[in-house]
Amino acid sequence: MIPTTRRLSHTEVLSLWEEHNNGSATARDRLVLTFAPLVKYVVYKKLREMPARCEVEDFISCGLEALIQSIDRYDPSKGATLEQYAWTRIHGAVLDELRRQDWAPRSVRRWERDIERADEAFTALHGRRPHAEELADALAIDVAELRRHRSEIQRSDVTSLNALVAGDDDTTIERLDALASADVTLDPEHQTACAEAKGKFRAAFARLPRREREVAVLLYVKHLTLAEIGVILGVSESRVCQIHGGLKKQLRLALDAETGLFQAVA
Repeated sequence: MIPTTRRLSHTEVLSLWEEHNNGSATARDRLVLTFAPLVKYVVYKKLREMPARCEVEDFISCGLEALIQSIDRYDPSKGATLEQYAWTRIHGAVLDELRRQDWAPRSVRRWERDIERADEAFTALHGRRPHAEELADALAIDVAELRRHRSEIQRSDVTSLNALVAGDDDTTIERLDALASADVTLDPEHQTACAEAKGKFRAAFARLPRREREVAVLLYVKHLTLAEIGVILGVSESRVCQIHGGLKKQLRLALDAETGLFQAVA
């Protein structure tokens, strides 16, 4: 039996292929297992060129399918080894799948590659990233055209919100969790400011006279009218109005130094 712990020679591969060609399913499976690492090699070599929306498993699947087809269609009389033929078919299948999943025109992808190469070349030469004017000059275009191409590239990067991306702590999270929320109340800094504002307001409210606190509770918590509050407290409606005005003035004076804080959480 041919050992599987080392790379097979062309003669050994050809011997296995001839067994497969004579109807041996075992030989076919051995060939697939022998060249399966080639599929991963091709896919992961192309991985850096793939948009984030692409799933590596999809490309490995189409690569394995191309490998099986190459084993079935291989013709030794053409002169190429099975490995060479399989590599060509796998590489072509991966490129076809990449193009199939990419709705953007090839011209957009060509500009994306050109911009990346120009950026990398400038960085390697000058030790810093190029400004827009410098990058445009390296590409022999003007800044307006560079911005247009970049805009087209950004619009072409359509990805699933459930796609995994790298987090700050080297873990992977879903892209949805990495998006900035428009809800300012979820911001930890805003939550801290709100808690501080509430604490200062409670302290100022606790310093009000008892009658002012009663009016505030009946008006803003119980939602009673000024007339109803007057009946409860045994005073006129106009008197309740005066008390209400007084408590607001006292709170404004007590919290005058915290105007910026309350504006931030308003």
